[in-house]
Amino acid sequence: MSQNQTHSTLFGYLLWIFGFLGMHRFYYGKPISGTIYFFTLGLFFIGWIVDLFLIPGMDRDADIRFIDGDIDYNIAWLLLAFLGVFGIHRMYMGKWLSGILYLVTLGVFGLGVIYDLWTMNDQISLLNGKKTSRA
Repeated sequence: MSQNQTHSTLFGYLLWIFGFLGMHRFYYGKPISGTIYFFTLGLFFIGWIVDLFLIPGMDRDADIRFIDGDIDYNIAWLLLAFLGVFGIHRMYMGKWLSGILYLVTLGVFGLGVIYDLWTMNDQISLLNGKKTSRA
């Protein structure tokens, strides 16, 4: 039985490099601890180091929890991480109106980007679920 591969361990480790800001935790669907890491620099770098060993488990959990489909989580997260204020990740997901709104308002003044950090995985799962239910 093949398991969905929604998230990537390699990409998780790449985001871990910036993990003291919580990005890898947001990526794996852990927004509360991601926010805590953001404000405490990865729990004063201790949690950040511990996560080096926890990433494979977080990856397995995310692969089970989120729905695979046409929208690739890794591409969406890459676009959010580096171009979030420009809304490119939203355009990639087919959310053109909000993507353009982000583009002209710098991610609705940053608040929309924070919202997407908290909800990106669920947004993608919802869109992927809709596409697979139509097939």
